Amino acid sequence: MDFSQALAAKRDIIVQTWIETVRQDLQIPAVDDLPRSAIRDHLPDVLVGMVSILSQTQDNDIQSIVERSLEHGVLRAAQGFAPNEIAREYHLLRRVIFATLETDFLKGTVSDVIRAYSLIDTMIDEAITQCFNSYVEERLCELHQLQSQAELTNQELTRLVKANQDNLSQLAHELKNPLNSIIGYSELMLRASRKVPETRDTTPHVEHIETVVRNGRQLLRLINDALEISRYEAGKMDLHPEPTEVRSVIKDVVEMLKPLADTKALELVVDCDRAPATVYTDSLRLQQIVTNLLSNAIRYTKSGTIWLSCETLGDRQWLLAVKDTGIGIAPEEQSLVFDPFYRAENNEVHVPDSTGLGLAIVSQLVNLMQGKIELKSQLGVGSTFTVTWPLKIQA
Repeated sequence: MDFSQALAAKRDIIVQTWIETVRQDLQIPAVDDLPRSAIRDHLPDVLVGMVSILSQTQDNDIQSIVERSLEHGVLRAAQGFAPNEIAREYHLLRRVIFATLETDFLKGTVSDVIRAYSLIDTMIDEAITQCFNSYVEERLCELHQLQSQAELTNQELTRLVKANQDNLSQLAHELKNPLNSIIGYSELMLRASRKVPETRDTTPHVEHIETVVRNGRQLLRLINDALEISRYEAGKMDLHPEPTEVRSVIKDVVEMLKPLADTKALELVVDCDRAPATVYTDSLRLQQIVTNLLSNAIRYTKSGTIWLSCETLGDRQWLLAVKDTGIGIAPEEQSLVFDPFYRAENNEVHVPDSTGLGLAIVSQLVNLMQGKIELKSQLGVGSTFTVTWPLKIQA
């Protein structure tokens, strides 16, 4: 007897019965929120393949069972099925098929029934094998993706945590020193004033006051620099471009910092004969950049000369350069000097009041003002910072 015809005739009944059996089975909770169509999946196509295999007149269609079972495994992986749930639904399919065809089996010969049972068992086993192959492959692919994502996330979190920890600890360290000095000298002055009121106008007393003022200014500068960094990173740093006299800005900065150079017996040379008379830029930010570059050169130069030059480049750009004969910067450090809190130092020159924020602010301001900064340096010879800007920045 050819049981393929019975299977084909009862295919819809098998599908509907199997769906209801799976939905009611407590061992397959993954189907609770799935519609009937999602549970049914490719089962009708699998049954069509079974029909062709059971038939003694049709071509064997085992390939359709293999393909549909592979697709079934991928779908069940996406639906969140556990392996035991997939095995359970195939177990229920086997039981439903045999129960539905039971009356037809009773009409056939023993050899026909054995053949049909054997073929159905083999086809379901093959379907389970292919389904699990694609299910496991899909799960492994998902696992690899999650692992890669977790590694990237972990690396980024580690970098952020380390950066924040380094910055916060460095900032705390830098804040601690001037604060301790301010507090210490303040307490010293208070005790001296209480014990001997006549000491208020003495030279040591005035020196103590100057120390407090100096450290207070250093603390204020550090806080302002940190706020500048934060404003830039938050995208809240605005420009106010206006016609600006370059020579006037440079002159003001040089007059302000010349006493600092004189205390170290440094020669300060300014060459702005070829500078543009007027540029359209943010004058306050320009002054800030020149001040940071020039003061940085003075701090890190033990002896020698510091040059500040400025010139026009064509009809669209202009250039400002600050060159020193300082300690220089090692090649491996040159890409790091524009990072916040990074300080390039050696055993010859130590700058106690440096915070490592000056060049970071310069780099950010130059970018904000649509310019470009370059560094050329050699250890023991000196450094040159060159900034190129448009003559008119775009608002």
